[in-house]
Amino acid sequence: MPFSAPDQTAPPLTVIRPRSGWFDIDLAELWRYRDLIVMFVKRNFTVLYKQTILGPLWILLNPLLTTVLFNVVFGGIAGLSTDGTPSFLFYMAGNTVWTFFAACINNTANTFVANAQVFGKVYFPRLTMPISQALTSLVNFCIQFAMFCVFWAYFRLTGAPLHLTAWAFALPLVVGLVMLLGLGVGIIVSSLTTKYRDLAIAVGFGVQLWMYVSPVVYPLSTLSESPRLRALMLANPMTAPVEAFRLATLGTGTVTAGMLAYSAVFTLAALALGVVLFSRIEKTFMDTV
Repeated sequence: MPFSAPDQTAPPLTVIRPRSGWFDIDLAELWRYRDLIVMFVKRNFTVLYKQTILGPLWILLNPLLTTVLFNVVFGGIAGLSTDGTPSFLFYMAGNTVWTFFAACINNTANTFVANAQVFGKVYFPRLTMPISQALTSLVNFCIQFAMFCVFWAYFRLTGAPLHLTAWAFALPLVVGLVMLLGLGVGIIVSSLTTKYRDLAIAVGFGVQLWMYVSPVVYPLSTLSESPRLRALMLANPMTAPVEAFRLATLGTGTVTAGMLAYSAVFTLAALALGVVLFSRIEKTFMDTV
């Protein structure tokens, strides 16, 4: 029998199989769909700022106006300590980190509900959707961080006691922790909202409450005389990233490698739990959404 070479013109074969197990995530498949993630990121910007007058300028206006409000209320009226740094920069630093974290949670919290029609029509790795939301928040953070750097340079040139520390080298780790923690918590919430729609309403309020138990509008050093409140604050996984960001850029803050290690462990646990719930819920969510 003559030998026949395989048909080189045959289209590539893609096998779609049902998910099984508690942690069935194909990372190689997610990488193959990286172009789709980029497309979703572009879509997020287009949808968010479509038919707006100022458009992407809102990326800068939102944290700027919030910083001004914090500076007036907490710095001027309440007179909270800012560890000797300019109050405007102190609140902008905390608000920049927190806005990034809150956006990661809020934008991924409605993944299943908001995209149910798309999920029901065509197959693609469902995790690409929350990942794209987190990356969209990361792009916004980079823009807001650039604005923070402009104000930092201005205050530094005017003689403010600002200086970078060695913690500046840990900023990529800090930003990564904040994004992954927000992604993990957001995935958990999005998985549970398929059955409990109340969570979609409560998540925004919960994130606001979380901010006030984080050192966003006050430094951790103000709780040194209250051991219980300080212990509660240290149990918050967002305490270390916020304090590390301020210590890196402003030269003031209370953070240790142990605090960052705790935040990293908490982040990995939240992310693992979120992925497990996501992989379980995505099998049957079309029956409940």
